[in-house]
Amino acid sequence: MAKRVQDTKPARKKEALQWIKENIAEQKKRYAAIVKEQDELAPQREKWVQEFLQIIQTRGFNVSGDMKRIIKPSEIAKKPKGKHQVVF
Repeated sequence: MAKRVQDTKPARKKEALQWIKENIAEQKKRYAAIVKEQDELAPQREKWVQEFLQIIQTRGFNVSGDMKRIIKPSEIAKKPKGKHQVVF
């Protein structure tokens, strides 16, 4: 197969490599802080979910304009096992 231009890449400068390493370290630090914050919210999140499910089963939600639809308990998906996960 012929060698293509997009298959070759120029070497990175040391300054660029250093910047990349610093940037990755900063991102990992920010991510860890976000995960910690989200884990601390877990009990409150469970309450929010239960309140939401109660509301859509009793008062319903707006389908279009002022038309509301009440959700039957059989239509609600079961809660997945495990904890919420922060994805990046």
